[in-house]
Order: sequence, then structure tokens, then C-alpha cells
Amino acid sequence: MAEEAPSGGERTEAPSAKRREDFRKKGQIAQSKEVQTAALFTVMLLFWIFYMPTFWRGLSDLLASIWQSIHAVDLTPQSTMKLFIFLLQKSGILLLPLFALVLLIGFFSSFLQFGWLLTAKPLIPDLAKLDPIQGFGRMFSRRSVVELVKSLLKVLLISWVAVSTVMDNFNEALILIDTSIPLTVVFLAKISMLILAKVCAVMILIAILDFSFTKWEMEEKMKMTKQELKEEFKETEGDPHIKAQIRSIQQQMARKRMMAEVPKADVVITNPTHLSVAIRYDSAKMEAPVVIAKGADFVAMKIREIAREHNIPLVENPPVARLLHKLDLGATIPEELFRAVAEILAHVYSLKGR
Repeated sequence: MAEEAPSGGERTEAPSAKRREDFRKKGQIAQSKEVQTAALFTVMLLFWIFYMPTFWRGLSDLLASIWQSIHAVDLTPQSTMKLFIFLLQKSGILLLPLFALVLLIGFFSSFLQFGWLLTAKPLIPDLAKLDPIQGFGRMFSRRSVVELVKSLLKVLLISWVAVSTVMDNFNEALILIDTSIPLTVVFLAKISMLILAKVCAVMILIAILDFSFTKWEMEEKMKMTKQELKEEFKETEGDPHIKAQIRSIQQQMARKRMMAEVPKADVVITNPTHLSVAIRYDSAKMEAPVVIAKGADFVAMKIREIAREHNIPLVENPPVARLLHKLDLGATIPEELFRAVAEILAHVYSLKGR
């Protein structure tokens, strides 16, 4: 049964990856017991069809050996215990493949539904489940009604399959009165196998329907309200206001580092209105001039102010300033701007007598 939505609103939002993982850690996964039952019935049917000759041959040999040696054995407590252990060992060997198959089917039928999951949370006692009022409510919950309907449906379908199969072969069964016991046993075994095969088909159909319903029910239970989605986003991604503050601090620190580079510039190229770009060139270490600082409006004015304080030339060239402002900090100027920047640097160097 889906959890009741809090006051934040109805559960209309698809569950996030984190919410799915939280449910999974708690052991709340879409699992249908009918899938395990159907798989067990089907594989056991196939197993017995192919293993039956080997099983009956081994059982016949065991009974024959006991029958042949029973007259030569004195019935004492020790001999009886040895006989019991012998029967236990031989029957265990005969039934071991079946037991191993049951364990494998139980494991893989669960593994294929929800994958590998190892958690002890479902085993932790929940005192809330001891509340008689809540327990009474669970007795009449949607899940309880579904389980009741499903159980009744299974009983009716299996009963109908068994009765209809027997009725279809009823006339043939009447002839068994005049037949030998071996033929009667073969007929009953055939009818039993036929009933079991039809029951397996019914169980597979029920398993498909039940797993689909269980998966849908779990999806509904995991749905989130818009408020829950916002709170989860804050927990995982952080509060947007805090992130904005952090981003602002980072930008301020980056701007301070950039401003500290302005005194190292050879020239600041400006757009008289609102752009400033500081260029540095060291022919011994650089292949081309590099943008070490840039900014618009207030930042541009600050770059100019620092440049004046350190006697760095300011050159107005709006087209070049606009193109350089598009480059990243630390980027080497592109080839198409070599000539324009070289002329500016040549002018600056001539002013400084270089």
C-alpha cells in the first residue's frame, strides 16, 4: 500500500535515483512470491520428466537390494540403525539433485526480479507494527484485499484445471477397472503430469500478473511530492542560495587573482565604453601574447585603474578589444589578431624605448 502523502501535496513526481536506492537499502523492492512459486513448479516438472527414469531406477535398485538382504540380517538395534543410515544416505543421494535445484531456483527467481541485494534492515524489529490499531488497518488494506483475491483466484483456477482434466479423461479412467495395476499406475502418472503441467501454466500467468501489479504498486509507493523532490535536491546538490554564495566567493577570488596579474601586463587594450583586456608578451618564453586579465563595466574600470597605478599603457582599440574579450584567461591570441596586437605592442615598446 502506498505511503500517505505529507502535507506537501500529492505524490505525483517520479521517484529519483536516490529514493529508489533508499528503498532498496531498506529491502523495499518489487518482489513477487508467485514468480518463485511458478518457477519452482515449472522447473520441478521439467526436472522430474527428465530425471524420473534415473530416480525410479535408483529407487528400484535400492528396494531390490534391501529385499534381497533383509532375510539375512538379524534385527537388532545396531542393525536397524545401520539400515536406517543406509536408507538415509541412498535416498539423500537420489533426492540431492532435487534439493539443489530447489535452492538454485529460489535464488535465481529472486535475483532476476531485483538483482543482488544484501540487507538486514527488514529483520530489524519495528515497534510500530505492534500497534493494534495499525495492525487492524492493515487487515483491511488494499494489499490484504489483493492477497485475498489472489489466493482465491489461485485455488479456483487450480481446482478448475484439476477437475476439468480428470473429467476429460473420466471415460478412459472407467476402463482401468479391468486393467492391470502397472497400467493403472502409468495412467495415473500421466494424468498427474498433465494436471501439473496445466497448473504450471496457470501459475506462470498468475506470476506475470502479480509481478506487474507488485512493480506498479512499488512505483506508486516510491513517488514523491514536489516538496520532497526539492528537499532531496537540497540534500544532494546543496541549497541553491548557498551554492550561489559559494560561486560568488569563487568568482571574487578568481577576480582578485586576475587583478594581481594586471601589473605584469605590457598593455591594456580598451573599448572606451566598457571593455578592458590586459596583454602580456615575453618573447623568451611565449610564442605569442597572452590574455592575463579582462573584464567589462566595473571590472574593466578596475583594470584600467590598476594599469594607471603601475604605469601600464592604455590603448583604445574597440575592434581588437571586443575580439580579445571573447578569449579565455590565459589563452594565446589567435593568428588572425597577430598583426593588430603586434602593431599595438610595437607602439607601446617604442614609447618605452624598447
